[in-house]
Amino acid sequence: MKSPDHDEKYPFPHPSTADEEGVVAVGGEFNAGRLLAAYRQGIFPWSGDPLRWYSPTPRGIIWQVKLPRRLPKMIRKGGFRITFDRAFQQVVQACSDSHRHEGEWITSDFVRAYTELHHEGYAHSVEVWNREGDLVGGLYGVHIAGLYAGESMFYREPNASKVAFAALVHHLKAIGVVLIDCQMVTEYTERLGAVWVWREDYLELLEQALAQESRYSGEIWPADGCFAD
Repeated sequence: MKSPDHDEKYPFPHPSTADEEGVVAVGGEFNAGRLLAAYRQGIFPWSGDPLRWYSPTPRGIIWQVKLPRRLPKMIRKGGFRITFDRAFQQVVQACSDSHRHEGEWITSDFVRAYTELHHEGYAHSVEVWNREGDLVGGLYGVHIAGLYAGESMFYREPNASKVAFAALVHHLKAIGVVLIDCQMVTEYTERLGAVWVWREDYLELLEQALAQESRYSGEIWPADGCFAD
């Protein structure tokens, strides 16, 4: 994993300086290095004109994972196949297309910057394929040491995003991730186990997570994830 000294190249104000909306900084470079520095400091980007960098309070994390009881049946019925890091840019673009009606926040600059971070081994995707070999669901996020910061997910067939999340959780537990950041608690993420925490508590959890060793931090995940072990 890159040294924390790397963060000095991309300094941010302390998250405690955020305004009432959680904005810490506006504009500036948007590349893999700055993204990595932001996540290490408890900050994430959101689109706008110009780009905005956030550290909101309260903030959503997945505290106690809740998975559908019918999940095995969902997987069998859908005939789904799961892979990791084999179609990253496709997943990000699919998330962008899926959420376009909410406002274009996954812009082409986001696709470019996160793809660059993926090539450096810190941004990852989970893909769900149907029997015909079509990409029908997935998600992507950032993995640094014991932190996983979820960014977005999509589905084109029922339950495909739930299958992607279940596979992700199993993989993260196996590799040593201890903090799953989901940024916001929505009706959907709450059903998955999301809760609100105050910024100071999140930053304490983040510090502990970044001190935690985990497998594949700074590496492309195996196609079968932890299932390959």
